[in-house]
Amino acid sequence: MIFGNKLNRDNSVAKGNVLIAEPFLPDGNFERTVVLLCEHDNSKGTFGLILNKPTSLTVSQATELIDIDQKIYIGGPVEQNTLHFIHTFADLKGCVPVKDGVFWGGDIEQLSHYSNLRQLNTSNCRFFVGYSGWAPYQLANEIEQNSWIIYRGSIAGLFEWPSENMWQAILRNMGGKYKVYANFPEDPRLN
Repeated sequence: MIFGNKLNRDNSVAKGNVLIAEPFLPDGNFERTVVLLCEHDNSKGTFGLILNKPTSLTVSQATELIDIDQKIYIGGPVEQNTLHFIHTFADLKGCVPVKDGVFWGGDIEQLSHYSNLRQLNTSNCRFFVGYSGWAPYQLANEIEQNSWIIYRGSIAGLFEWPSENMWQAILRNMGGKYKVYANFPEDPRLN
């Protein structure tokens, strides 16, 4: 697209990578989004969660099992009637390791126990309605078309990343040409 083939020299993507929407991605669902890939297999498809689209809905409003006033995020446009979560609880039954001590899903009743003990908070857990999904090879095609910038760095501090300017902050931290992309206006016609 607008940056040419130089943007993603290595088009490979893996579970635990973070996708950053290119500045002028024409899909309103993913405009300036940051997506954590929780599962990826080109031949089977990809599952991810948008990290920077908070809602006004809280977790305790969405489920009786977890009593915290933490905001829920829009994980993506697929099945927005489902609740997903990422966390740092390695001992949570059924959880899937993502990368760097971040896990996806698991036994929500066990997670409820952590909530009752007041051990669950924004520094170790984040909740989402819906998810982002790609059919087999769909994401590879989008990456080849330069729709996404791939962040392969550590996600250990993910729960501390501020959602309001996460897109710009990650691009700035990637440095070089990405720092310039972080400053692109949302609508270049207004520049």
